[in-house]
Amino acid sequence: MPTPIRLALTMGDPAGIGPEIVVKAARQMRDLIAQGRIELKVLGSGQALEQAARLLHLDCAALEMIDVGPVLQTVVIGQISDAGGHWAYRAVERAVRLCQSGEADAIVTAPLCKEALHLAGYPFEGHTEMLAHLSGMRDGVMMLAHGPMRVSHVTTHCALAEVPARLTPQRLRRVLDVTLDALHALGILAPRVAVAGLNPHAGEGGILGKEEGAIIAPVIAEYAAAGHAVTGPWPGDTVFIKLRAQQFDAVVAMYHDQGHIPVKLLGFSIDPATGAWQAVSGVNITLGLPILRTSVDHGTAFDIAGTGRASAESMVDAIQYAMVLVEGRRAARAPA
Repeated sequence: MPTPIRLALTMGDPAGIGPEIVVKAARQMRDLIAQGRIELKVLGSGQALEQAARLLHLDCAALEMIDVGPVLQTVVIGQISDAGGHWAYRAVERAVRLCQSGEADAIVTAPLCKEALHLAGYPFEGHTEMLAHLSGMRDGVMMLAHGPMRVSHVTTHCALAEVPARLTPQRLRRVLDVTLDALHALGILAPRVAVAGLNPHAGEGGILGKEEGAIIAPVIAEYAAAGHAVTGPWPGDTVFIKLRAQQFDAVVAMYHDQGHIPVKLLGFSIDPATGAWQAVSGVNITLGLPILRTSVDHGTAFDIAGTGRASAESMVDAIQYAMVLVEGRRAARAPA
């Protein structure tokens, strides 16, 4: 029997929908758990997990619960608080230790609240930055994935005015390297990567910006000369159409919204009668760190927390993506 894939699931902010989607996802993965193909360790508040299981009338006996408390402050469902930030941080911190000690193969994260995190005294912009700090590395890369739509980001959680200064040849090479590695791990033997421009129309030959000619194009030329199918810079308003048409396997975006908007437009399912979103699919993947991490591609949804209405589709996607990536890494390390 193959070695089970051991995943550390962090509950995120227990005042949000994290506990509910963890329980729902575990229900959907029950056959894989029973077959011994996967082991799920849940980190967070044991009380919150039990409350979610009662709310949903589901059994979570197949999950190994690791309570990271105590947290003295009270958590109120649907409300932002420092208590939620403490639970969220402690869960991620413990999950990192499990991966570092070899007790888990990857981390799958439910959503946390950045405001609650800051109220608790943890000054991180999000999971990516927190994981970089906890693992001792500063050059993590965020990739969003929705089916064949895969988008890596040169910059993420920073002001738009800071993006040009953060766009360096070294950073672009780093993003390209880990993106190519991730595509190989996903089973794509000859990945095709498109690089988006920073400026409108990819700079329009230098008329609308110089970064494409000074930084982006020379790096692309390096990779093309080394035999990689890396092309660009492509205009940001058309490159994602080509990605959706599967002319590429991934796009490297220059900043947060350039990459997030097209993926999330496809990932959110909207009820045409009410305009309300019903479900969201898609995965947030942290690349370039010694710890593999996937995550849901949505927030804490405090407004529906505790109602049982939250969709676990993105959490299931994140678990499945983690499984594929772990299997790909194992295959790459196996002797020929």
